[in-house]
Amino acid sequence: MIGRVSQLDAALQAKLEQRDLIVFDGECVLCSGFFRFMLRRDRSRRFAFATAQSPLGQSLYQELGLPTDDFETNLVVTEGRIHGHLDAFAAAMGASGWPWRLLGGVKFLPRAIKMPLYRLIARNRFRIFGRYDQCMIPDAPLRARFAPDGF
Repeated sequence: MIGRVSQLDAALQAKLEQRDLIVFDGECVLCSGFFRFMLRRDRSRRFAFATAQSPLGQSLYQELGLPTDDFETNLVVTEGRIHGHLDAFAAAMGASGWPWRLLGGVKFLPRAIKMPLYRLIARNRFRIFGRYDQCMIPDAPLRARFAPDGF
């Protein structure tokens, strides 16, 4: 866990609107694939979404002391907790339906294993999976799933 929503600036807390949120790098093919995967499986509309490049994403990364130009981690906010790295993936999967919920168990891997593994993938994600030239521009129905200032 990176932090708690309650530790954020009051204006930023208000933007989160007490909703669970997934913040992803809109230029990263792997990260955008994670977004689309979660969008298809989030039938209850539990999650709102934001790109890391958006005003909301930039504010969150800055407030958390994370780089605002190289997004080595997605952020997943669930139940007032902010998760990063492999724990973000675990939190999102844990909030999903079966059988995906089982993948949330990666949170129990020792930190000495999961952090190097995550960093290896994160640092090579553009070389392995590619990069979009620009962030996606969602159509109106998809835009409704984004948090305010989320794209």
